[in-house]
Amino acid sequence: MFKALLLEESGKETHASLKRLNENQLTAGDVLVKVDYSTLNYKDAMAITGKGKIVRQWPMVPGIDYAGTVLASDHPDHRIGDEVILTGWGVGEQHWGGLAEKACAKGDWLIPMPVGMSAKRAMAIGTAGFTAMLGLMALERAGVKPDQGPVLVTGASGGVGSVAIRLLAKAGFEVHAETSRMQHKEWLLSLGASQIIDRTELDKEPAALESQRWAGAIDAVGGRTLARILSQTKMNGAVIACGLAGGVALNTTVMPFILRGVQLQGIDSVYISKEKRIEAWQRLQKSLPLNFEDQAQEFTLEQSIQAAQDLLAGKLKGRIVIQP
Repeated sequence: MFKALLLEESGKETHASLKRLNENQLTAGDVLVKVDYSTLNYKDAMAITGKGKIVRQWPMVPGIDYAGTVLASDHPDHRIGDEVILTGWGVGEQHWGGLAEKACAKGDWLIPMPVGMSAKRAMAIGTAGFTAMLGLMALERAGVKPDQGPVLVTGASGGVGSVAIRLLAKAGFEVHAETSRMQHKEWLLSLGASQIIDRTELDKEPAALESQRWAGAIDAVGGRTLARILSQTKMNGAVIACGLAGGVALNTTVMPFILRGVQLQGIDSVYISKEKRIEAWQRLQKSLPLNFEDQAQEFTLEQSIQAAQDLLAGKLKGRIVIQP
């Protein structure tokens, strides 16, 4: 038996509750993992509260990522006692996720824990930090360099944004942070941002081209904000899109692309290759402060339902870890 947060559907409504389950109820996989830490992401909160169409199979254990120890394995890459990380692959949506004491997964989805990294540190980073690193790597591949001007991070108070600020500042960039939560201004400055921008400044219909402000951007908002960023990006700059908190529509023009050579690239953190996953996690271990995990907010599995509600209400900031 093991403890899990189980989501069930009744009358098109989502009901979340803690349950004691049997291992034979777990979704199929060739590796059984003892979950040491998971996280609470925005997507998890949407699933738990039923405010978003996240869950595709019922019932569902949410939790899009987790870190833990292998209990049993039929996969050649993983042995009993190995420490592993899982992010993406539809876990918490189509396959049971990490908000539980145990999880079962395909071995190809798991990567080894980087040397020196703990499970808590891994989940303090989590899918959000992993996505932020993929964003930095994409900016680097696009040729964006610190001497070309400031880089914008949107949704800065969230998981992706707060880690992106740290990573970009560590890499030598001047970071401007956009947020709808101006009460977090001093905290964002402490992470490495040099300028804080209120979301209302960017959440407006853009002109085809506006004054050039950013050498690049990591955007977790989308919608009108993304369109506005594109119109303000400098010659040969790059915008990395990795979120949709502001909407899925993108009403823009070809002008930034054909007159300024701006690049727009999306981040797929769900199905990206194992090789790039390992590279990103190794860089995360080296790039973030040694005490990074101490700054995450920690909750128990029993507290996760209320924490999900608080996250959507904007009462929580930064990274949230869950210990089963």
